[in-house]
Amino acid sequence: MAAWEHALDDLVRTRGSALVGYAYLLCGDRREAEDLVQDALVKTFSRGRGGLETHSLEGYVRRAVLTTYVDGFRRRRRWAAVRHLLATDDVGPASDAGVAARADVAAALEALSPRERACVVLRFYEDLTVPAIADALALSQGSVKRYLSDAVRRMEHLLGPLPGADVAPDDDEITLTPTRSDR
Repeated sequence: MAAWEHALDDLVRTRGSALVGYAYLLCGDRREAEDLVQDALVKTFSRGRGGLETHSLEGYVRRAVLTTYVDGFRRRRRWAAVRHLLATDDVGPASDAGVAARADVAAALEALSPRERACVVLRFYEDLTVPAIADALALSQGSVKRYLSDAVRRMEHLLGPLPGADVAPDDDEITLTPTRSDR
């Protein structure tokens, strides 16, 4: 087995479900998430990155998933126009108490624009900072803040306010840090 085949096999075995979960948060459809991961793996390994460590490869694949999702908006829009023609399996009720909450969050994420959704997933799932999100999506930090603000407002409208969102921080919690860089 070639080194790149071993790296691909190791990545899919150890981190495949996490990658699909990440893609699912972006697109909201399990099958599309699997397709996004598949496309990202092909893009990553066709560029000769098979010699890297698994943790490095995962970063490349996650980046490829994100760019494929953002760039594929038109394709998804066309598919949404004919998706209702496809028969789906009926699924019985699940016993998990968190299913309803996950379904509500998934529906709220679906109501967001692709950029808003990408910003929310990167901020709250990947725990990236605003500058890191701006770099990942090739946007200004102000645009990222605006997308996040609009998305959170829309999600709060659909899901209700965040717990503790109406509580003002104590004066002791507020710290001011100079942000000016000396150049």
